[in-house]
Formats: sequence, structure tokens, C-alpha cells
Amino acid sequence: MVCTFIFWDVKHGSAAYIQTPTGKKIALDLGTGSYGGSNDEFSPLLYLKNEYKITLDAVIITHPHSDHLYDIKNFDALSPKVLSRPKHLTEQEIRDGNRSDDKEIIDKYWDIHMRYNDPVSDLVNPLLPTNNGGVEIKHFVPSSCATSNLNNHSMVTIISCASSKILIPGDNEPASWDELLKQDSFKSAIKDTDILVAPHHGRDSGFSASLFEHINPYLTIISDGRFCDTSATGRYSNKTRGWKVNKRNGEKEERKCVTTRNDGAILVKFGRNQDNTPFMSVNID
Repeated sequence: MVCTFIFWDVKHGSAAYIQTPTGKKIALDLGTGSYGGSNDEFSPLLYLKNEYKITLDAVIITHPHSDHLYDIKNFDALSPKVLSRPKHLTEQEIRDGNRSDDKEIIDKYWDIHMRYNDPVSDLVNPLLPTNNGGVEIKHFVPSSCATSNLNNHSMVTIISCASSKILIPGDNEPASWDELLKQDSFKSAIKDTDILVAPHHGRDSGFSASLFEHINPYLTIISDGRFCDTSATGRYSNKTRGWKVNKRNGEKEERKCVTTRNDGAILVKFGRNQDNTPFMSVNID
């Protein structure tokens, strides 16, 4: 069994693709190749449609900020069956939390949000381990912080497969981490995290010292562009154990942090060998 993750290089944004052992196909966040989502930049959804010839079983959106949504204009082309997102935010809170220039993107998001309100039967829900080859997917949504900062309403996703675990937040900042860390169920879910996707694109504003009282990952993945205001890469490196990643030229390199801005698309696989021993592999460009 193998669960595959691709963290696309979408500059300042976030977009990932997950394929489960039974072939369930999930997109997580919908950034594009540039901040602003210009039509001539890389679209992960169109790449999946045109190159992989697939439709999607599910889409997970961590929070409705435009840099996580620019590819949403191509959402319907892949016919997702399930949409997971923070449901407690109002339309006005979402619009107030985004730039007026992104009205078209938020219009599309709200239209889809309103369409995906029917419950999905447990018999067919692709996010349940009984339907996706044993992959356990858990969501936690902070909701008590001020809605003036949508980052602190980002849904956190924990995915476990073949004895490996990855923690994928949105743009969470310390206030929302503190809220979640009051929950025993959340602390239990993140225990033994192997890979952390750094919140808020690895920015200093997303770093939570409290989080690292509960996790000690082997690797941290940072998705961001080449031009950013602050970076906490050094702080994440100090809290990360290190893992040997595979480079395109066949060499292996010990890394604590890998970044889309320097390493391109990042491929992660969780699985089991023929003798049933678990493995975790990470490939970078």
C-alpha cells in the first residue's frame, strides 16, 4: 500500500495532491503558480486533468484566503464529490478577509460552498479509511479567534498511512494553535507526526513554540515563493530531526526543511514494503 502526496510549487500559495492506496484522488488547497492567479501561470487542477486525465474524489480547503483559492475557477472541471472546508465563517467575514481585487475568486468559492451542503454517505465518502485503503484523515477547525484574521480559522488536517503521519495546516498563527492545543483529541491526533507542513508558508507569524511541545517531526515542508516578508525556516530546522531526501540526480541528502521555492515540487510517499515494513520517502527536484 502506498499513499502519495505532491506539494506543488505555486509560489506564494498552497496546493497539494493526495492519492490513496485505492486510488482515491484528493486536492488540498487550490493555489496557482503566482500570487494573483494570472491565467498563464501553472494550474495544479488543469495539470491533473490534462496530464493525469483524472477527476477528483475530494477537495480540502484549509481556509478561504485567495492565495489558497486562485485555482478554484477550474474546480468544476474535475467534478469533486466531496468538499471539506471551515463551514462556520459567514460570507461577509470571508469577503472582509480578502482583497476587493479577488471578488471573482470569492464569488466562485461562495457559490461552491453553498452547493456542497448535502451530507455524504459513509459508504462512499472518500475521506474515510474504509473507502480509501486505510488512510486516516482527521480535521480540526479552530473557531474562537477574531474573524478579522482568517488565518486563525484554518482547518488543520492530519493524515496517517502505513505507520507514517503528516500534519497539514493552513495559515494558522499561534492563537489558533493555542486553541487547538487545549483539546486532548487534537494533541492525541498530532502525536508522532513525521512530517509537518509549516503553517502560513513558513512565515514567522505562523511559528508556534507550543506546537513543538507535542511534535518532533523528521521533516518540515515549506510552501512559499521566493519573495517573502519574514521566514522562520531556521526556527523550524531547530525543531526538526532531519530525514534523507532523494534528489533528481539520484543522490540522497540529509535535510530538516525542504521548500518549494528552492526544491520545486515535493513528492512524499508513505507505504509498506513487500515484507510489510513501513517506509517514508521524500523526493525533491
